[in-house]
Amino acid sequence: MLNNLFNNLKKKSLIERFLLIITVLVFSAYFILGLMVIFWKTFPFSMQMQYRVALGVVLIAYSIIRFFRVYNANKE
Repeated sequence: MLNNLFNNLKKKSLIERFLLIITVLVFSAYFILGLMVIFWKTFPFSMQMQYRVALGVVLIAYSIIRFFRVYNANKE
C-alpha cells in the first residue's frame, strides 16, 4: 500500500505534488488547532469549557473530512 502511494506520487506533476503537500499541511493544522483548543489550559479567549470542546471537535471533524476528500481525490 505504501509502495503504491509512492508510485502514484511519482506520477504526479510538480504542481500537483506541491498542492498535495499544502493540503496535508492544512489538514494537520486544523487537527492540531482542534486539539489545542480542547487541551490548552490557559486558553487566551474566555470561553466556557463546553464551548471549547465543541469548537475543538468541529475543527477535528473538519480536518478528517478534508483528509478523506483529499484521499479520495488522489485515489483516482
